[in-house]
Amino acid sequence: MSFNTISVIGLGYIGLPTAAMFASRKKKVIGVDVNQHAVDTINRGEIHIVEPDLDMIVHAAVTEGYLKAVLKPEPADAFLIAVPTPFKKSLNQDDIPEPDLTYIQKAAEAIAPVLKKGDLVILESTSPVGATEQMAEWLAAARPDLSFPSANSEATDEMVDVNVAHCPERVLPGHVVRELVENDRVIGGITAKCSARAVELYNTFVQGECVITNARTAEMAKLTENSCRDVQIAFANELSIICDKLDIDVWELISLANRHPRINILQPGPGVGGHCIAVDPWFIVSKTPEEAKLIHTARKVNDAKPEWVINKVKIAIADFLQANPEKTAKDVTIACYGLAFKPDIDDLRESPALNITKKIAKMHSGRIIAVEPNIKALPIIAAEIELQKLGNAINIADIHLLLVDHVMFKANRPEKGVIIDTKGIW
Repeated sequence: MSFNTISVIGLGYIGLPTAAMFASRKKKVIGVDVNQHAVDTINRGEIHIVEPDLDMIVHAAVTEGYLKAVLKPEPADAFLIAVPTPFKKSLNQDDIPEPDLTYIQKAAEAIAPVLKKGDLVILESTSPVGATEQMAEWLAAARPDLSFPSANSEATDEMVDVNVAHCPERVLPGHVVRELVENDRVIGGITAKCSARAVELYNTFVQGECVITNARTAEMAKLTENSCRDVQIAFANELSIICDKLDIDVWELISLANRHPRINILQPGPGVGGHCIAVDPWFIVSKTPEEAKLIHTARKVNDAKPEWVINKVKIAIADFLQANPEKTAKDVTIACYGLAFKPDIDDLRESPALNITKKIAKMHSGRIIAVEPNIKALPIIAAEIELQKLGNAINIADIHLLLVDHVMFKANRPEKGVIIDTKGIW
């Protein structure tokens, strides 16, 4: 069965590019989002996020009538769910956050009324192991008149009305359009037919290989990729703390160590952010807390790095006041360069840079300014922070805190004031 109409639930950093890629292949795409602003923006042929080349693709797709955005799901042949999967604070004794599948459940319940026999439902959201099977159960509960696949059922593919699979995104912000097309995709159907139909759908635009496995392994594959990165970053972050104590330049050290043909140490930073690397390892730890010791420790190391940075700022304030005894803390202006969770994007989700800046604003009685070239306004949660242009910040601030290595920062090192460089570019 061909897929004439495709629905994408969640039009964020993954959902919108995915919807646009299907639409660019002349497929009718219905994007669904609860955000009225996002829906209105897309229907004007514009985008509400920063992602290179995406604006042109969306504009063409909307203008040609292949893409529209709505607030409620409409009938389609395939449904891709790309909603957030955050974690909630756990009350267990180990203080391990637990996955919050509320958004997935609400998305499943929203599409259930418009499902029909022959449809395909794919969970793209990065999820804990078992989430795809749980989604199928929610769908089955909402539509008892239809049959859904189950890992524990003896029902054959011929007895299943709606196919269900998991296909995690594996793209890098800033390169999403290209990587959606070129990267391999891991396809994990609950049954073999579910996988085959998902491969058929993604072959619409994916040029990479669609590798088939089961749903649980597909879920674990994405978690494994991000947990591996988290462990590697934790090593670099821990190394930076050690080097600071031993009065060693960590950037030079890593550069020297990486000259070994089998060594590739990553670069340290102020912490780990985004909705993947900072979140996904907890999905593994929450399921297997006794076994995931290294992954758990890496999370603790990376989560502790922002406080280490804040302590460096406190020391810098004290040193500045000692050198300028006529001034008080209220006279000290701090500029924080970068609020996004990684360079040259506008994504603030789980951003250590934003959280560090907010905490400094709360603890410091003086002026706090931020430079973030990829956003036009600060979120409400950071209202006490003053957004400034780069040139103004360089001239105004007494303490310069570099948090994100945006391209425009690299050639604009402040000539005066105290510099705290967490990315090694100044």
